[in-house]
Amino acid sequence: MIRTGLRWLLALVYLVAGIMHLHTPEPFLAITPSWVPQPMLVVELTGWAEIIGALALVQPMSSSLRRTGAIGLAAYAVCVFPANIHHFALDMAREEGGLGLAYHGPRMVAQPLVVWLALWVGEVLDWPFPRQVSQT
Repeated sequence: MIRTGLRWLLALVYLVAGIMHLHTPEPFLAITPSWVPQPMLVVELTGWAEIIGALALVQPMSSSLRRTGAIGLAAYAVCVFPANIHHFALDMAREEGGLGLAYHGPRMVAQPLVVWLALWVGEVLDWPFPRQVSQT
């Protein structure tokens, strides 16, 4: 039950983030590293990736689409990590300290947790909470 609730919550978060990427791309463009080619296209594609991944995540249990979506969202979280690091560096370099360590510290720590969560709620892995199989 917890896994299902977290799966739906994660799907909702990714869905909202994806819509935001498409509707209001400016904040995402602002944190895109300069070495990323065609930043607007990348922001739009990442928005669609989040939306498609969210929709895949809420598919029925037997669906391989759910597992594929979970793997895709986990890979996505790894791929956007450089943008998060870039945002952290830019923000902390501001004279007033930007959003500060209270925002960026947990965000940096949360990224690996989001990777794990996508894989766990998508039932790609069970670690560290293996399912109990009844032997009756």
